[in-house]
Amino acid sequence: MKKILVMSGKGGVGKSTVAVNLAFALAKKGYKVGLLDADIHGPTVPKLVGIEGVKGLEVEDNKIKPIDVNGVKVISIGFFLPSKDTPVVWRGPMKHKFLEQITNDVKWGDLDFLVIDCPPGTGDEVISLTQLLNPEIAVIVTTPQSVALEDVRKAVNFAKKANMKVFVVENMSGFRCPHCGNIVYIFGKGGGEQLAKEFGVKFLGAVPLDEKVMESGEKGSPFVKEESETSKVFMEIVDKLIKEI
Repeated sequence: MKKILVMSGKGGVGKSTVAVNLAFALAKKGYKVGLLDADIHGPTVPKLVGIEGVKGLEVEDNKIKPIDVNGVKVISIGFFLPSKDTPVVWRGPMKHKFLEQITNDVKWGDLDFLVIDCPPGTGDEVISLTQLLNPEIAVIVTTPQSVALEDVRKAVNFAKKANMKVFVVENMSGFRCPHCGNIVYIFGKGGGEQLAKEFGVKFLGAVPLDEKVMESGEKGSPFVKEESETSKVFMEIVDKLIKEI
């Protein structure tokens, strides 16, 4: 089983959207995939895959059974909270204990890939996941502008020092005007590719800024499940990743 940490140096870059669609894209290609939502304080995976209402999970053979969503096995702290508005007020040791449980005590079965949606930054949760899972791959998500890239550099350095193979995906790249067809680079252009060159890591591609991506998240259905230009671009990114690993 290959373990893929999906990371970013900061919030708001679409990291969870990339993690979710990466998992479903791999499943679409016939792989057995697990999706671990490790963002303890801001679990969004249940919303993005349309199972926000799930509360509590079954136990089988003393192991927690993940929720199967169209062939992707999903685990999130969101399943254990009384409501979506309940805050998790934990210090580092509690976070580590929880992550230890959901990595060791979940009945994942025979997987080809485990995709882990990390919280922003390089704090307690990411350190714990690196220690517990020893992941081989890090997919670093950024947006093109310099303010995002400054923080993302820290995530790249963390992953490299942890001996992970590092890949960069640029999100919210260019917006194609639905009226004239011109592409407008609202957040700048080429930042993710430049970052990858700077650190000597692989640049997988740029995901357009597309309102259909937002709509897919709102309705809880990953955009790679439908045919669109953005879906095509993302599947090409996944093809590159598979080829590299």
